[in-house]
Amino acid sequence: MEAALLPGLYVAAVNAAGGLALLVAPDPALTEDPDELLDRVDGLMLTGGTDVDPGLYGQAPHPETQAFQRDRDEFEIALARRAIDRDMPVLGICRGMQVLNVAHGGTLLQHLPESHGHEDHRRVPGSFDGADHDVRLVPDSLAASAAGELLHATKSHHHQGVDRIGEPLVVSGVSVLDDLPEALERPDRGFVLGVQWHPEADPRSPVIASLVRTADEFRARRELDARRELDARRQPGDRRELGTRRELGAAAPA
Repeated sequence: MEAALLPGLYVAAVNAAGGLALLVAPDPALTEDPDELLDRVDGLMLTGGTDVDPGLYGQAPHPETQAFQRDRDEFEIALARRAIDRDMPVLGICRGMQVLNVAHGGTLLQHLPESHGHEDHRRVPGSFDGADHDVRLVPDSLAASAAGELLHATKSHHHQGVDRIGEPLVVSGVSVLDDLPEALERPDRGFVLGVQWHPEADPRSPVIASLVRTADEFRARRELDARRELDARRQPGDRRELGTRRELGAAAPA
């Protein structure tokens, strides 16, 4: 039986940072109109998982490219594009970084052992055992800010990687193993970041907490904009009443 599942580490990492994790399954209606969902959330995380359908970036499947799900791919690409249009915080993790690249017109390397000559990015399928390595991050980049350092220890588990970088994404981190791009971001947005590693598997990593913090700031800005718009629509005599309600609301616990 088909199921929409998510490893608990993602939920635990969001919860530990003070966020509420809402799991969203692929939905054709949301693929057509992502705003119905995005109106209700404050940030978007694209998680790890199976390979992305190569047809979405103009390639035939490599023999090692398996188990891709076109409905999930199209769903996540649609969500990512619309969230970025809205300047909503977006974090792509492992496969999620690859989805971000494909959403911007980029391509993927379908099997790194073939292109790079080693299996150090996924030494044990289904496990992070033995796949720890450092990533060099660009100074003053969003990736460096989210990680809190320029040389960041990571937990890796992937056999694919980004190839041609979609515009206007820029590479902000590379693996010390082979200079494979392992962090992508958009300088023209507040928080659009892709990391090829798994911060949810590392309790010391501040990357997911950075997303949650930025999502909280995004929510505050959106609520302020909504209040200003409502203020503008009110008659002058209604302004005092609205202000009183807003002050009472601000005193309520979050």
